[in-house]
Amino acid sequence: MIRTPLATASLLAIAIALAGCDQGKDKPTAAAPTPAPAPVSALAATPAHISDAAAKAVVANYANIVFAAFSDAESTAKTLSTAVDAFLASPNDQTLKAARDAWLAARIPYMQTEVFRFGNTIIDDWEGQVNAWPLDEGLIDYVAKDYQHALGNPGATANIIANTSVQVGEDKVDVTEITPEKLASLNELGGSEANVATGYHAIEFLLWGQDLHGTGPGAGERPASDYLEGAGATGGYNDRRRAYLRAVTDLLVSDLEEMVGNWKPDVADNYRATLEAESGESGLRKMLFGMGSLSLGELAGERMKVALEANSSEDEHDCFSDNTHNSHFYNALGIRNVYLGEYTRVDGSKVSGPSLSSLVAKADAATDSTVRADLDATQATLQVIVDHANKGEHFDQLIAAGNTAGNQVVRDAIAALVKQTGAIEQAAGKLGITDLNPDNAEHEF
Repeated sequence: MIRTPLATASLLAIAIALAGCDQGKDKPTAAAPTPAPAPVSALAATPAHISDAAAKAVVANYANIVFAAFSDAESTAKTLSTAVDAFLASPNDQTLKAARDAWLAARIPYMQTEVFRFGNTIIDDWEGQVNAWPLDEGLIDYVAKDYQHALGNPGATANIIANTSVQVGEDKVDVTEITPEKLASLNELGGSEANVATGYHAIEFLLWGQDLHGTGPGAGERPASDYLEGAGATGGYNDRRRAYLRAVTDLLVSDLEEMVGNWKPDVADNYRATLEAESGESGLRKMLFGMGSLSLGELAGERMKVALEANSSEDEHDCFSDNTHNSHFYNALGIRNVYLGEYTRVDGSKVSGPSLSSLVAKADAATDSTVRADLDATQATLQVIVDHANKGEHFDQLIAAGNTAGNQVVRDAIAALVKQTGAIEQAAGKLGITDLNPDNAEHEF
Protein backbone atom coordinates (compact mmCIF):
# COMPACT_ATOMS: atom_id res chain seq x y z
CA MET A 1 0.00 0.00 0.00
CA ILE A 2 1.32 3.49 -0.86
CA ARG A 3 1.96 5.57 2.22
CA THR A 4 1.21 9.27 1.89
CA PRO A 5 2.99 11.34 4.58
CA LEU A 6 0.93 13.74 6.65
CA ALA A 7 2.84 16.54 8.29
CA THR A 8 2.54 16.73 12.05
CA ALA A 9 1.26 20.29 11.95
CA SER A 10 -1.41 19.32 9.47
CA LEU A 11 -2.49 16.38 11.59
CA LEU A 12 -2.85 18.59 14.61
CA ALA A 13 -4.77 21.25 12.72
CA ILE A 14 -7.15 18.71 11.23
CA ALA A 15 -7.73 17.05 14.57
CA ILE A 16 -8.54 20.37 16.24
CA ALA A 17 -10.99 21.17 13.46
CA LEU A 18 -12.68 17.77 13.80
CA ALA A 19 -12.84 17.67 17.57
CA GLY A 20 -15.65 19.68 18.87
CA CYS A 21 -7.63 8.60 31.15
CA ASP A 22 -6.33 8.14 33.65
CA GLN A 23 -3.14 6.04 33.42
CA GLY A 24 -4.53 3.27 35.60
CA LYS A 25 -7.66 2.85 33.46
CA ASP A 26 -6.53 -0.11 31.43
CA LYS A 27 -9.92 -1.59 30.57
CA PRO A 28 -13.28 -0.04 29.68
CA THR A 29 -15.43 0.76 32.67
CA ALA A 30 -18.10 -1.81 33.42
CA ALA A 31 -16.80 -3.20 30.39
CA ALA A 32 -15.45 -5.85 28.51
CA PRO A 33 -16.84 -9.28 28.71
CA THR A 34 -15.12 -11.67 30.96
CA PRO A 35 -12.11 -11.28 31.75
CA ALA A 36 4.64 -2.77 6.44
CA PRO A 37 7.32 -1.15 8.21
CA ALA A 38 9.17 1.92 7.04
CA PRO A 39 12.69 1.21 5.79
CA VAL A 40 15.34 1.38 8.45
CA SER A 41 18.09 2.68 6.18
CA ALA A 42 19.16 6.30 6.20
CA LEU A 43 17.81 6.86 9.73
CA ALA A 44 18.53 10.15 11.39
CA ALA A 45 21.17 9.96 14.06
CA THR A 46 19.87 9.33 17.56
CA PRO A 47 20.52 12.38 19.76
CA ALA A 48 23.80 12.09 21.64
CA HIS A 49 22.09 12.01 25.04
CA ILE A 50 20.22 8.81 24.04
CA SER A 51 22.69 5.94 23.82
CA ASP A 52 22.24 2.87 21.68
CA ALA A 53 22.22 0.85 24.90
CA ALA A 54 19.32 2.91 26.28
CA ALA A 55 17.38 2.51 23.04
CA LYS A 56 18.05 -1.23 23.00
CA ALA A 57 16.77 -1.55 26.57
CA VAL A 58 13.46 -0.02 25.44
CA VAL A 59 13.30 -2.41 22.48
CA ALA A 60 14.02 -5.38 24.76
CA ASN A 61 11.14 -4.39 27.05
CA TYR A 62 8.93 -3.98 23.96
CA ALA A 63 9.82 -7.55 22.96
CA ASN A 64 8.84 -8.73 26.45
CA ILE A 65 5.47 -7.01 26.03
CA VAL A 66 4.91 -8.51 22.57
CA PHE A 67 5.69 -11.98 23.90
CA ALA A 68 3.35 -11.53 26.90
CA ALA A 69 0.47 -10.17 24.82
CA PHE A 70 0.66 -12.93 22.22
CA SER A 71 1.01 -15.52 24.99
CA ASP A 72 -2.23 -14.18 26.50
CA ALA A 73 -3.89 -14.29 23.08
CA GLU A 74 -2.78 -17.92 22.76
CA SER A 75 -4.01 -18.92 26.23
CA THR A 76 -7.41 -17.26 25.77
CA ALA A 77 -7.75 -18.90 22.35
CA LYS A 78 -7.15 -22.26 24.04
CA THR A 79 -9.87 -21.39 26.55
CA LEU A 80 -12.12 -20.60 23.60
CA SER A 81 -11.21 -23.97 22.07
CA THR A 82 -12.24 -25.74 25.28
CA ALA A 83 -15.55 -23.84 25.28
CA VAL A 84 -16.15 -24.79 21.64
CA ASP A 85 -15.55 -28.45 22.54
CA ALA A 86 -18.13 -28.21 25.33
CA PHE A 87 -20.61 -26.51 23.01
CA LEU A 88 -20.22 -29.14 20.29
CA ALA A 89 -20.56 -31.92 22.87
CA SER A 90 -23.87 -30.47 24.04
CA PRO A 91 -25.27 -27.65 21.85
CA ASN A 92 -27.66 -25.56 23.93
CA ASP A 93 -28.18 -21.92 24.87
CA GLN A 94 -25.89 -22.15 27.90
CA THR A 95 -22.92 -23.76 26.14
CA LEU A 96 -23.35 -21.39 23.17
CA LYS A 97 -23.25 -18.40 25.52
CA ALA A 98 -20.13 -19.79 27.20
CA ALA A 99 -18.41 -20.15 23.81
CA ARG A 100 -19.42 -16.61 22.85
CA ASP A 101 -18.13 -15.26 26.17
CA ALA A 102 -14.83 -17.06 25.60
CA TRP A 103 -14.55 -15.48 22.15
CA LEU A 104 -15.19 -12.02 23.62
CA ALA A 105 -12.58 -12.58 26.32
CA ALA A 106 -10.06 -13.76 23.71
CA ARG A 107 -10.42 -10.46 21.86
CA ILE A 108 -9.10 -8.43 24.80
CA PRO A 109 -5.43 -9.47 24.60
CA TYR A 110 -5.42 -10.00 20.85
CA MET A 111 -6.61 -6.47 20.04
CA GLN A 112 -3.74 -5.13 22.14
CA THR A 113 -1.28 -6.95 19.86
CA GLU A 114 -2.28 -5.13 16.68
CA VAL A 115 0.03 -2.21 17.40
CA PHE A 116 2.91 -4.64 16.75
CA ARG A 117 1.72 -5.38 13.19
CA PHE A 118 2.83 -2.43 11.16
CA GLY A 119 6.40 -2.20 12.36
CA ASN A 120 7.04 -5.93 12.06
CA THR A 121 6.31 -7.53 8.70
CA ILE A 122 6.39 -11.01 10.23
CA ILE A 123 3.17 -10.08 12.05
CA ASP A 124 1.55 -8.08 9.26
CA ASP A 125 2.10 -10.90 6.73
CA TRP A 126 0.60 -13.41 9.19
CA GLU A 127 -2.32 -11.33 10.43
CA GLY A 128 -4.61 -11.89 7.43
CA GLN A 129 -5.23 -15.51 8.40
CA VAL A 130 -6.05 -14.48 11.96
CA ASN A 131 -8.06 -11.26 11.92
CA ALA A 132 -9.01 -10.35 8.33
CA TRP A 133 -12.34 -8.53 7.91
CA PRO A 134 -14.90 -7.70 6.67
CA LEU A 135 -15.83 -11.11 5.32
CA ASP A 136 -18.42 -12.38 2.86
CA GLU A 137 -20.46 -14.65 5.10
CA GLY A 138 -21.88 -16.46 2.08
CA LEU A 139 -18.49 -18.05 1.48
CA ILE A 140 -18.87 -19.99 4.74
CA ASP A 141 -22.54 -20.71 5.49
CA TYR A 142 -26.15 -19.84 4.81
CA VAL A 143 -27.14 -16.18 4.71
CA ALA A 144 -30.38 -14.19 4.50
CA LYS A 145 -32.09 -14.00 1.10
CA ASP A 146 -31.42 -10.26 0.84
CA TYR A 147 -27.71 -10.66 1.64
CA GLN A 148 -25.59 -8.04 -0.15
CA HIS A 149 -22.21 -9.54 -0.94
CA ALA A 150 -19.08 -7.83 -2.26
CA LEU A 151 -19.56 -7.05 -5.93
CA GLY A 152 -17.68 -9.31 -8.30
CA ASN A 153 -16.74 -11.83 -5.61
CA PRO A 154 -16.84 -15.33 -7.11
CA GLY A 155 -16.86 -16.95 -3.67
CA ALA A 156 -19.66 -14.89 -2.15
CA THR A 157 -22.27 -17.63 -2.53
CA ALA A 158 -19.96 -20.66 -2.27
CA ASN A 159 -21.36 -21.82 1.10
CA ILE A 160 -18.55 -24.21 2.02
CA ILE A 161 -20.67 -25.80 4.73
CA ALA A 162 -23.44 -26.80 2.29
CA ASN A 163 -21.17 -27.95 -0.54
CA THR A 164 -18.31 -30.38 -1.04
CA SER A 165 -16.81 -28.33 -3.88
CA VAL A 166 -16.49 -24.63 -4.62
CA GLN A 167 -16.60 -23.30 -8.17
CA VAL A 168 -14.40 -20.27 -8.89
CA GLY A 169 -14.45 -19.38 -12.57
CA GLU A 170 -13.38 -22.50 -14.41
CA ASP A 171 -11.68 -23.97 -11.36
CA LYS A 172 -13.38 -26.30 -8.91
CA VAL A 173 -11.99 -26.57 -5.36
CA ASP A 174 -12.65 -29.77 -3.43
CA VAL A 175 -13.84 -29.02 0.11
CA THR A 176 -15.12 -32.49 0.96
CA GLU A 177 -12.86 -32.56 4.00
CA ILE A 178 -12.96 -29.49 6.21
CA THR A 179 -9.51 -29.20 7.76
CA PRO A 180 -7.46 -26.27 9.08
CA GLU A 181 -5.15 -26.53 6.06
CA LYS A 182 -8.04 -26.57 3.59
CA LEU A 183 -9.69 -23.54 5.19
CA ALA A 184 -6.40 -21.61 5.16
CA SER A 185 -6.08 -22.27 1.43
CA LEU A 186 -9.47 -20.65 0.77
CA ASN A 187 -8.58 -17.19 2.09
CA GLU A 188 -8.80 -14.57 -0.69
CA LEU A 189 -10.34 -17.22 -2.95
CA GLY A 190 -10.56 -15.97 -6.52
CA GLY A 191 -8.46 -12.93 -5.59
CA SER A 192 -11.16 -11.34 -3.39
CA GLU A 193 -10.10 -10.01 0.02
CA ALA A 194 -13.72 -10.46 1.14
CA ASN A 195 -13.24 -14.22 1.03
CA VAL A 196 -12.12 -14.82 4.60
CA ALA A 197 -12.41 -18.45 5.66
CA THR A 198 -10.39 -18.38 8.90
CA GLY A 199 -9.61 -16.39 12.02
CA TYR A 200 -11.49 -14.65 14.79
CA HIS A 201 -14.22 -13.29 12.52
CA ALA A 202 -15.00 -16.63 10.87
CA ILE A 203 -15.43 -18.06 14.38
CA GLU A 204 -17.51 -15.03 15.37
CA PHE A 205 -19.85 -15.60 12.40
CA LEU A 206 -20.19 -19.29 13.24
CA LEU A 207 -21.10 -18.49 16.85
CA TRP A 208 -23.39 -15.49 16.29
CA GLY A 209 -24.52 -15.72 12.67
CA GLN A 210 -25.38 -12.66 10.62
CA ASP A 211 -26.42 -9.50 12.42
CA LEU A 212 -29.64 -8.78 10.53
CA HIS A 213 -30.46 -5.64 12.52
CA GLY A 214 -28.46 -3.24 10.34
CA THR A 215 -27.80 -0.09 12.33
CA GLY A 216 -30.56 -0.94 14.78
CA PRO A 217 -30.12 -2.61 18.17
CA GLY A 218 -29.20 -6.29 18.28
CA ALA A 219 -26.40 -8.67 17.31
CA GLY A 220 -26.38 -11.99 15.46
CA GLU A 221 -28.90 -14.55 16.68
CA ARG A 222 -27.69 -17.93 15.40
CA PRO A 223 -29.47 -20.67 17.37
CA ALA A 224 -27.57 -23.42 19.15
CA SER A 225 -29.73 -25.87 17.21
CA ASP A 226 -27.62 -25.11 14.10
CA TYR A 227 -25.09 -27.46 15.74
CA LEU A 228 -27.46 -30.21 16.83
CA GLU A 229 -27.46 -33.59 15.15
CA GLY A 230 -30.82 -35.30 14.74
CA ALA A 231 -34.09 -34.12 16.27
CA GLY A 232 -34.46 -30.36 16.59
CA ALA A 233 -31.52 -29.52 14.32
CA THR A 234 -31.74 -26.35 12.23
CA GLY A 235 -29.63 -24.79 9.50
CA GLY A 236 -28.83 -27.98 7.59
CA TYR A 237 -25.45 -29.65 7.02
CA ASN A 238 -24.82 -29.55 10.75
CA ASP A 239 -22.07 -32.17 10.63
CA ARG A 240 -20.08 -29.90 8.30
CA ARG A 241 -20.82 -26.79 10.36
CA ARG A 242 -19.54 -28.60 13.44
CA ALA A 243 -16.42 -29.67 11.54
CA TYR A 244 -15.86 -26.10 10.32
CA LEU A 245 -16.10 -24.56 13.79
CA ARG A 246 -13.71 -27.18 15.19
CA ALA A 247 -11.18 -26.78 12.36
CA VAL A 248 -11.17 -22.97 12.31
CA THR A 249 -10.73 -22.81 16.10
CA ASP A 250 -7.84 -25.30 15.95
CA LEU A 251 -6.20 -23.18 13.25
CA LEU A 252 -6.49 -20.02 15.34
CA VAL A 253 -4.75 -21.71 18.26
CA SER A 254 -1.93 -23.05 16.08
CA ASP A 255 -1.45 -19.67 14.39
CA LEU A 256 -1.10 -17.96 17.77
CA GLU A 257 1.30 -20.65 18.97
CA GLU A 258 3.44 -19.91 15.92
CA MET A 259 3.56 -16.19 16.68
CA VAL A 260 4.41 -16.79 20.34
CA GLY A 261 7.38 -18.84 19.13
CA ASN A 262 8.59 -15.93 17.01
CA TRP A 263 8.82 -13.76 20.15
CA LYS A 264 10.05 -16.30 22.70
CA PRO A 265 13.14 -15.03 24.56
CA ASP A 266 16.54 -16.71 24.33
CA VAL A 267 15.94 -18.41 20.98
CA ALA A 268 18.94 -17.83 18.74
CA ASP A 269 17.25 -17.77 15.37
CA ASN A 270 13.70 -16.45 15.88
CA TYR A 271 12.39 -13.01 14.91
CA ARG A 272 12.86 -11.56 18.38
CA ALA A 273 16.57 -12.38 18.28
CA THR A 274 16.84 -10.62 14.92
CA LEU A 275 15.06 -7.52 16.21
CA GLU A 276 17.20 -7.30 19.32
CA ALA A 277 20.37 -7.64 17.23
CA GLU A 278 19.48 -4.54 15.19
CA SER A 279 20.46 -1.03 16.22
CA GLY A 280 18.43 0.59 18.94
CA GLU A 281 17.15 3.31 16.62
CA SER A 282 15.89 0.69 14.16
CA GLY A 283 13.81 -0.91 16.90
CA LEU A 284 12.48 2.45 18.09
CA ARG A 285 11.41 3.33 14.55
CA LYS A 286 9.47 0.08 14.26
CA MET A 287 7.73 0.73 17.58
CA LEU A 288 6.76 4.30 16.68
CA PHE A 289 5.74 3.41 13.13
CA GLY A 290 3.46 0.68 14.48
CA MET A 291 1.88 3.10 16.95
CA GLY A 292 1.28 5.80 14.36
CA SER A 293 -0.02 3.47 11.66
CA LEU A 294 -2.54 1.70 13.89
CA SER A 295 -3.64 5.05 15.29
CA LEU A 296 -4.07 6.77 11.93
CA GLY A 297 -4.69 4.59 8.90
CA GLU A 298 -6.07 1.48 10.55
CA LEU A 299 -8.11 2.53 13.58
CA ALA A 300 -9.10 6.10 12.71
CA GLY A 301 -9.40 5.27 9.01
CA GLU A 302 -10.27 1.68 8.09
CA ARG A 303 -12.10 0.76 11.28
CA MET A 304 -13.94 3.98 12.12
CA LYS A 305 -14.00 6.51 9.28
CA VAL A 306 -15.04 3.97 6.61
CA ALA A 307 -17.96 2.65 8.68
CA LEU A 308 -19.07 6.14 9.70
CA GLU A 309 -19.00 7.62 6.22
CA ALA A 310 -20.90 4.66 4.77
CA ASN A 311 -23.25 4.42 7.80
CA SER A 312 -22.57 0.71 7.37
CA SER A 313 -22.69 -2.00 10.01
CA GLU A 314 -21.07 -4.32 7.45
CA ASP A 315 -17.89 -2.24 7.81
CA GLU A 316 -17.68 -2.37 11.60
CA HIS A 317 -15.00 -4.56 13.05
CA ASP A 318 -16.77 -7.12 15.26
CA CYS A 319 -20.03 -6.87 13.35
CA PHE A 320 -21.65 -10.20 14.23
CA SER A 321 -21.20 -9.90 18.01
CA ASP A 322 -21.58 -6.12 18.40
CA ASN A 323 -18.25 -6.07 20.24
CA THR A 324 -16.69 -3.33 18.11
CA HIS A 325 -16.57 -0.82 20.97
CA ASN A 326 -14.27 -3.09 22.96
CA SER A 327 -12.08 -3.93 19.96
CA HIS A 328 -11.47 -0.23 19.30
CA PHE A 329 -10.77 0.48 22.97
CA TYR A 330 -8.20 -2.30 23.26
CA ASN A 331 -6.56 -1.38 19.94
CA ALA A 332 -5.89 2.08 21.35
CA LEU A 333 -4.79 0.66 24.67
CA GLY A 334 -2.17 -1.35 22.77
CA ILE A 335 -0.73 1.90 21.40
CA ARG A 336 -0.60 3.29 24.91
CA ASN A 337 1.09 0.14 26.20
CA VAL A 338 3.95 0.50 23.72
CA TYR A 339 4.59 4.14 24.59
CA LEU A 340 4.48 3.62 28.36
CA GLY A 341 6.41 0.33 28.19
CA GLU A 342 3.84 -1.63 30.15
CA TYR A 343 1.20 -4.32 29.61
CA THR A 344 -1.31 -5.75 32.07
CA ARG A 345 -1.72 -9.48 31.50
CA VAL A 346 -5.02 -11.34 31.67
CA ASP A 347 -4.03 -12.70 35.10
CA GLY A 348 -3.56 -9.15 36.40
CA SER A 349 0.25 -9.20 36.50
CA LYS A 350 2.15 -6.41 34.77
CA VAL A 351 5.06 -6.44 32.36
CA SER A 352 6.97 -3.14 32.46
CA GLY A 353 10.39 -1.67 31.91
CA PRO A 354 12.31 1.02 30.01
CA SER A 355 9.90 2.93 27.79
CA LEU A 356 9.63 5.28 24.85
CA SER A 357 8.10 7.72 27.31
CA SER A 358 11.26 7.75 29.43
CA LEU A 359 13.44 8.35 26.35
CA VAL A 360 11.22 11.14 25.05
CA ALA A 361 11.02 12.77 28.50
CA LYS A 362 14.81 12.81 28.65
CA ALA A 363 14.97 14.48 25.24
CA ASP A 364 12.08 16.89 25.80
CA ALA A 365 9.76 16.67 28.81
CA ALA A 366 7.07 18.84 27.18
CA THR A 367 6.74 16.50 24.22
CA ASP A 368 6.40 13.50 26.51
CA SER A 369 3.66 15.31 28.43
CA THR A 370 1.87 16.05 25.17
CA VAL A 371 1.97 12.43 24.03
CA ARG A 372 0.72 11.20 27.39
CA ALA A 373 -2.10 13.75 27.39
CA ASP A 374 -3.13 12.77 23.87
CA LEU A 375 -3.09 9.07 24.75
CA ASP A 376 -5.32 9.88 27.74
CA ALA A 377 -7.68 11.91 25.56
CA THR A 378 -7.97 9.10 23.03
CA GLN A 379 -8.81 6.50 25.67
CA ALA A 380 -11.39 8.88 27.11
CA THR A 381 -13.17 9.30 23.76
CA LEU A 382 -13.16 5.54 23.21
CA GLN A 383 -14.46 5.04 26.74
CA VAL A 384 -17.45 7.18 25.72
CA ILE A 385 -18.12 4.70 22.88
CA VAL A 386 -17.85 1.82 25.38
CA ASP A 387 -20.21 3.62 27.78
CA HIS A 388 -22.80 4.04 25.02
CA ALA A 389 -22.57 0.32 24.23
CA ASN A 390 -22.93 -0.61 27.89
CA LYS A 391 -26.15 1.43 27.91
CA GLY A 392 -27.45 -0.33 24.80
CA GLU A 393 -26.29 1.93 21.96
CA HIS A 394 -23.58 0.01 20.14
CA PHE A 395 -21.12 1.18 17.51
CA ASP A 396 -23.41 0.17 14.63
CA GLN A 397 -26.12 2.42 16.08
CA LEU A 398 -23.71 5.32 16.66
CA ILE A 399 -22.78 5.34 12.96
CA ALA A 400 -26.37 5.19 11.71
CA ALA A 401 -27.51 7.83 9.22
CA GLY A 402 -29.44 10.53 11.06
CA ASN A 403 -27.89 9.78 14.47
CA THR A 404 -26.22 13.18 14.73
CA ALA A 405 -25.15 12.81 18.34
CA GLY A 406 -23.89 9.26 17.83
CA ASN A 407 -21.96 10.23 14.70
CA GLN A 408 -20.27 13.00 16.68
CA VAL A 409 -19.15 10.55 19.36
CA VAL A 410 -17.33 8.57 16.66
CA ARG A 411 -15.93 11.73 15.04
CA ASP A 412 -14.52 12.82 18.39
CA ALA A 413 -12.65 9.51 18.68
CA ILE A 414 -11.30 9.80 15.13
CA ALA A 415 -10.13 13.35 15.84
CA ALA A 416 -8.38 12.23 19.02
CA LEU A 417 -6.58 9.45 17.13
CA VAL A 418 -5.45 11.85 14.40
CA LYS A 419 -4.17 14.34 16.97
CA GLN A 420 -2.45 11.54 18.87
CA THR A 421 -0.66 10.49 15.69
CA GLY A 422 0.76 13.98 15.33
CA ALA A 423 2.13 13.77 18.87
CA ILE A 424 3.69 10.37 18.10
CA GLU A 425 5.49 11.93 15.12
CA GLN A 426 6.73 14.77 17.32
CA ALA A 427 8.05 12.24 19.85
CA ALA A 428 9.84 10.35 17.08
CA GLY A 429 11.50 13.58 15.97
CA LYS A 430 12.79 14.21 19.48
CA LEU A 431 14.48 10.81 19.31
CA GLY A 432 16.13 11.70 16.01
CA ILE A 433 13.68 9.65 13.95
CA THR A 434 12.46 11.91 11.17
CA ASP A 435 10.06 11.12 8.31
CA LEU A 436 8.19 8.53 10.35
CA ASN A 437 5.31 8.72 7.85
CA PRO A 438 2.79 6.47 9.62
CA ASP A 439 0.54 4.62 7.21
CA ASN A 440 -2.69 6.55 6.57
CA ALA A 441 -4.20 3.69 4.47
CA GLU A 442 -4.82 6.37 1.79
CA HIS A 443 -7.39 8.17 3.97
CA GLU A 444 -7.68 11.93 4.22
CA PHE A 445 -8.59 13.36 7.59
